[in-house]
Amino acid sequence: MPANLPPGLPIVPDGERPFSRLPQRSAAHRPPFEMSPEEFEEAVSDALQLIPAKAARAMDNVAIFIEDDYTPQPGENPDTVLLGLYEGVPLTERDSWWDAGSLPDRITIFRQPILNICSSRQEVIDEVAITVVHEIAHHFGIDDDRLHELGWG
Repeated sequence: MPANLPPGLPIVPDGERPFSRLPQRSAAHRPPFEMSPEEFEEAVSDALQLIPAKAARAMDNVAIFIEDDYTPQPGENPDTVLLGLYEGVPLTERDSWWDAGSLPDRITIFRQPILNICSSRQEVIDEVAITVVHEIAHHFGIDDDRLHELGWG
């Protein structure tokens, strides 16, 4: 791992980190929580503030987007549901040639799937925070297995 990255990058916000307390339930039994696109964007902005300053400074060439829903790619299960997606080259895999004309890494947070599993504003805020941290961790080269071990799966 490059020396300028925090060792292990534990990505634990100053203060308590949000835990998903979402009960197991079927989306068919409950309507999605209603939240305007502007309120959802504010929740994503707030989640970005949870990223420790040292980690935020280490982020390099990454853009964050919000989209309504994930569209499965060809060959993917058409029922695939994602809350967030990281697309790019993790910092741990970049070489000296990477900067030469590379597009920014892309983190997308999907609004509707998050609203579909939440029943309150606080649940949405917690789930957005978990999703944002999860996707930023991929930017730092942390895989899903390690994120699950750390409780950010």
